[in-house]
Amino acid sequence: TSRMYTLDDVLHGTRISSTSISPDGKYMITSYYHTRKGGAYEYVYRISDVAAGNVVAETSDAIKWMPKGSRYYYTRNTNDGRVLYAVDVATGRRDLIASDIPNEWFTISPDESYLIITSVQSGPKESPDVYEIIQPEDRQPGWRDRYMLAKYDLATGVQQPITFGHKSVSLSDISDDSKKLLVRTSRSRLTSRPTTLTSLYVIDLATMTSTPVVEDDGFISGAMFSPDATKVLVSGSPESLDGVGRNLPEGRTPSMVDEQLYLINIADRKVTPLTKEFDPNIQQHVWSRADNMIYFTAENRDMYSLYRLNPANGDITMIPVPEDLVKGISLPDAGRTMAWFGQGASNSDRLYKLDTKTLKSTLLDDPVKEQLKDVVLGECRPWSFKSSRGDSIHGRFYLPPNFDPASSYPMIVNYYGGCSPTSRNFESRYPHHAYAALGYVVFVIEPSGATGFGQEFASRHVNTAGDGVAQDIIEGTKQFCAEHPFVNAQKIGCIGASYGGFMTQYLQTQTDIFAAAISHAGISDHTSYWGEGYWGYSYSEVSMANSYPWTHPDLYVKQSPLFNADKIHTPLLFLHGDKDNNVPVGESIQMFTALKLLGRETAFVAVADQDHHITDYGKRIKWQNTIYAWFAKWLQDDPEWWNAMYPAKSL
Repeated sequence: TSRMYTLDDVLHGTRISSTSISPDGKYMITSYYHTRKGGAYEYVYRISDVAAGNVVAETSDAIKWMPKGSRYYYTRNTNDGRVLYAVDVATGRRDLIASDIPNEWFTISPDESYLIITSVQSGPKESPDVYEIIQPEDRQPGWRDRYMLAKYDLATGVQQPITFGHKSVSLSDISDDSKKLLVRTSRSRLTSRPTTLTSLYVIDLATMTSTPVVEDDGFISGAMFSPDATKVLVSGSPESLDGVGRNLPEGRTPSMVDEQLYLINIADRKVTPLTKEFDPNIQQHVWSRADNMIYFTAENRDMYSLYRLNPANGDITMIPVPEDLVKGISLPDAGRTMAWFGQGASNSDRLYKLDTKTLKSTLLDDPVKEQLKDVVLGECRPWSFKSSRGDSIHGRFYLPPNFDPASSYPMIVNYYGGCSPTSRNFESRYPHHAYAALGYVVFVIEPSGATGFGQEFASRHVNTAGDGVAQDIIEGTKQFCAEHPFVNAQKIGCIGASYGGFMTQYLQTQTDIFAAAISHAGISDHTSYWGEGYWGYSYSEVSMANSYPWTHPDLYVKQSPLFNADKIHTPLLFLHGDKDNNVPVGESIQMFTALKLLGRETAFVAVADQDHHITDYGKRIKWQNTIYAWFAKWLQDDPEWWNAMYPAKSL
């Protein structure tokens, strides 16, 4: 018996959280999480034989591979302290590696002789009643804590401090010969952009001397050694490393979240940009010890595609895979098998192995197949259009199950909630197939400013505050309706969260094409968000680079929906976690207040004790049903659901 896709399918069942192949390439650990009705969940770790494909062991312990062979490790807290065990998969033999190890995060050295311990030193305490905030980040829990590194010798149990002082130090990598560490540290500089500067150092464990690789760069995000430890692979924005990877017209500021790859020669600190001409936005990357190639995933429009980069000549090859989104990859030190998992716009997580020589993928597991076997999904189709500015704007749309082209359907428009494109996730905060199952056409558009389309396109997010983005959405919606007569152009809704919530509000000041709108955790006033959100001023380094309320009040005020509230006539619902530290709940309160004073159709639903994302199981369900009910009221002329959830009150 067939059925529709529902929120139950989004919330419940088994999903893949990670996969990791053993260093010798013989076995694979896959972590699954299973959620039951009611919200209870559990993790399970399955070990499978890569060649045979069968599961050889299963445990609830959080296990990881030892650096060599096919032994996995885990820890246990006992009466004698925290102990570290390693288990050989082939024989089942369990060895005690160390007893009474520090109860802190650690990394095992490649030669398995020591641990690098990351310890936390708490910062100075303030009175809980009357307290000083010494700089903006001091509002964030743990900001005063500092992280230090120590070497714990597994043979002797002796722990040796490696770093100390007032700066936090984190471990980025350990060289394959276990003789060197790659570490990073950062410092604040509030008076100019970027306000946080990062440095990378190589520490020689024999001499305890450090060599700088990068000093005071505010745009790098990650780093790892090359297999021979003569180079460092760095990820960062186009402004990283003096802008050597920048590929933009003069005067344009790149997006700080448009990730690039760079190769630095440690001896002379020469930098080679690897992805300067490459449009997709870099995500996970691994330097293979087996073939000396760099494998990485990247936002490729609305997909996460898989690529291979040859560091010798810079050539990049796209690896064809049977999923839209590659969510995780793992490579061994030996052999030609990659483990990876991903999902598509119309299917949930699946596990694969890939032959790095033939580039062919083999399906190993489809954990949600049985759960969804009777579900009928509507089609997901690509759709793009040419904007009035001459740009090709990418998008896709979802049709209701049992779609009838002769019928007339209401439509919901969804767009990005920050700088990243709205990806083709099957399960997401806004599960598009679940909306389509309720009788909507769902149109997802990737307007100007999204990463994954190249540096120039991504840079349009900077210092525009919605200008251009809104025009893309409006033009795209109008053109989509003109080309698809099955859409009821009088019944179009729109929804977005965070920056997308701001975009929802801003759109209503620019157009009247929407019959209903929903803003979750949206910014209504760029000035108040800039000063009050935990990441307000630092996110403004991305979106309002080198622009401040006192230097560009036109940008901060003119583009803020609050200062244009009188232009809004669309029924507008505000949703917000009342403990949101990113976009404070006041951003919705003040806009809701403005519309109430203007006598406009509006509603405000707060979610108690929730931050920027609604993660509580029961509250997530009511939050999602609130969205469904609002759209049913205004797009399907059915207020019954809304009235049942929020009955009229005589006050």
